Amino acid sequence: MVAVKENPQKRLTIQTVEIAPNTTAIRSLDWDRDRFDIEFGLQNGTTYNSYLIQGERTVLIDTSHSKFREQYLETLKSLVNPKAIDYVIVSHTEPDHSGLVEDVLQIAPRATVLASKVALQFLENLVHDPFSKRIVKTGDTVDLGNGHVIEFVSAPNLHWPDTIFSFDKKTQTLFTCDAFGMHFCSDDTFDVNLEAIEPDFKFYYDCLMGPNARSLLNAMKRMGDLGKIKIIANGHGPLLYHNLDTLTECYQSWSQKQAKTETIIGLYYVSEYGYSDRLAQSIGHGIQKTGVGVEMLDLTTTDLQEIQELANRSAGIIIGMPPSANVAAQAAISSLLAVVKNKQVIGLYESYGGDDEPIDTLRRKFLEHGVREGFPAIRIKEVPTKETFNTCDEAGNQMGQLLVRERNIKHLKSIDADLEKALGRISNGLYVVTTKKGDVKGAMVASWIAQASLQPLGFTVAVGKTRGIESSLQIGDKFVLNVLEEGNYQELKKHFLKRLLPGVDRFEGVKTHTAKNGSPILADALAYMECEVKTSMECSDHWLLYCTVSDGRISDPDGVTAVRHRKVGTYY
Repeated sequence: MVAVKENPQKRLTIQTVEIAPNTTAIRSLDWDRDRFDIEFGLQNGTTYNSYLIQGERTVLIDTSHSKFREQYLETLKSLVNPKAIDYVIVSHTEPDHSGLVEDVLQIAPRATVLASKVALQFLENLVHDPFSKRIVKTGDTVDLGNGHVIEFVSAPNLHWPDTIFSFDKKTQTLFTCDAFGMHFCSDDTFDVNLEAIEPDFKFYYDCLMGPNARSLLNAMKRMGDLGKIKIIANGHGPLLYHNLDTLTECYQSWSQKQAKTETIIGLYYVSEYGYSDRLAQSIGHGIQKTGVGVEMLDLTTTDLQEIQELANRSAGIIIGMPPSANVAAQAAISSLLAVVKNKQVIGLYESYGGDDEPIDTLRRKFLEHGVREGFPAIRIKEVPTKETFNTCDEAGNQMGQLLVRERNIKHLKSIDADLEKALGRISNGLYVVTTKKGDVKGAMVASWIAQASLQPLGFTVAVGKTRGIESSLQIGDKFVLNVLEEGNYQELKKHFLKRLLPGVDRFEGVKTHTAKNGSPILADALAYMECEVKTSMECSDHWLLYCTVSDGRISDPDGVTAVRHRKVGTYY
């Protein structure tokens, strides 16, 4: 039976459904949320999933986002007398899952909090009154009676350093919080429509789980020791049941591919300090577009040996500036300085935490070791905006491209000369794709474009995975396709091919108008079309996007599209 409570003004609803014997999911449905952590856009909202198991003893697994406070607490009270709650499991302390822990403990005074050591340290800063607590780790169990025995699995760095999984042996349900989740809001409690959720499932993995592929593989290995798993009860989106094997196999193959990447970057941040973790996610997302691997570690909670081990096998090191008074973080940075090599590249960013270690001092220390900068230090003087996170994405992309450039040159030299010349005889028009997503504008020169349908009017465009604009060309995104004119395209082509530093305005000095969909129109283009991305297909190092056209104009009916003739077909 499914029960739903609504807040029609904000489109925040609560769904409760029994997913297994004595086990109720309390799903907070956030229908209109269009971004998470500011930097990543959402197409289908999100959910925050909480769970209640009632044996002889009662346990609540995770809570919800603070925006659901009244609805969530009212729903919880309708399901159980809060004073009867024996345990509250905190899978990890990010606010969208632990935002109501303090509220719950106020109405459930006899409850003991079960969490990892790191999570309990974080909670002490979130919960202002003393509370009963117990550290749990892999292999620890709690017997709730009636056959419900909860076994814990440590899963650090997914995607925070404090994560644990919980497994109910009776119902064979694994509670995984962020892992195996997706930002997808619907009335379907379970994964009944694989085709609908697959893009969000993959996007969520790429943004949050991919940078921690090694940690994820370790957690999945421990999951294998639990026995048969029937349900994965995640923290976001539909629960995995109908397609559990398919989706967990995806996680396995994606993570194995990521972990085997020859070139990796070690990305060090400080969770629960300023915007360090969110900025790190954006930088990591930009790195991954280039095919370079990234691994993220918390400077304050990770052993120094593990910090140095990652640095030793990394081609690049990126550090989010920690609090200057944090002894553990300072020791971690000293350990990095002790092992850094002159062939590595370095990147630094401020965390905007109010007490950041001075960036210039640390930068100077690393440069004295002979390392190169992968991108200019990111200095943040105000609360990060969408533009800030976009700059971080571009910075990660810049460092990734720097590291793969030499590898790509070696690959190109191995291709038969006649073959690359023959391929180069495929000619294409010249275009500029322009976007505006939120307050962030983007542009790229495009030539791999071809009309693909008449009803509706549609075409395909190939977008390199390393392109910074790629994140603004997701399914549902709108953009403008500007057609360049023969004899009048050199300045525009030259301008938009320039490699700019992260955060620089791509349209500075260019005359533009604004399209109905908000994207820039180039005033000197021969024609333009307003477009929307409908579907995408992965083609090795490119995405092939099928797009439809809703509007368009031409400035000169007698004008001719500029054509690009290449000598070789192995690079642009």
